[in-house]
Amino acid sequence: MMTARIDSLALIETSCWRELQQAAQQTDHGWRTMVLATVEDGVAQARSVVLREVLADSRELVFYTDARSAKVAQMQAQPVGTLLCWSKDLGWQLRLRVTLQVQTSGLNVSSRWARLKLTPAAQDYLSPLPPGTPVAERYEPERATRDHFAVVMARVLAVDWLELHADGHRRARFDGDGAQWLQP
Repeated sequence: MMTARIDSLALIETSCWRELQQAAQQTDHGWRTMVLATVEDGVAQARSVVLREVLADSRELVFYTDARSAKVAQMQAQPVGTLLCWSKDLGWQLRLRVTLQVQTSGLNVSSRWARLKLTPAAQDYLSPLPPGTPVAERYEPERATRDHFAVVMARVLAVDWLELHADGHRRARFDGDGAQWLQP
């Protein structure tokens, strides 16, 4: 948790990426679960996703999904989105404008599945039914292959940082044009 306010745009941006990396490793970090917004037929669609990895050098965030989910079709049709996260401890909100790439095969997928398959989270990708399918009663899926496991790479194009603070709110944007203070 940060106690002193940061006044340097460069340090704020560095701190955002450091906090994102911590969120990928700490299940109780406020940014661990983000909201991903995409578009389908001109209508915004939003859902929670779990941040799994941060590749700060390439400005990419990684999360997993079922390849049959509606969000995969949305990302393939229009590979852009916004990730939103809030940390009560920091008093910081991030809005991340991203491009999205869904991967269902290859080393990125198989190496991550190898780590995930022995955890309870693997069950999320082993169902014989696609997400959102109506079922008559709860059932336990059989352990199967990773056929429905997908890795989503979200390349960050812009970060909109908002700090809510009793001494005054602050906001900044970090993108390909540099860093800039904004009116909150």
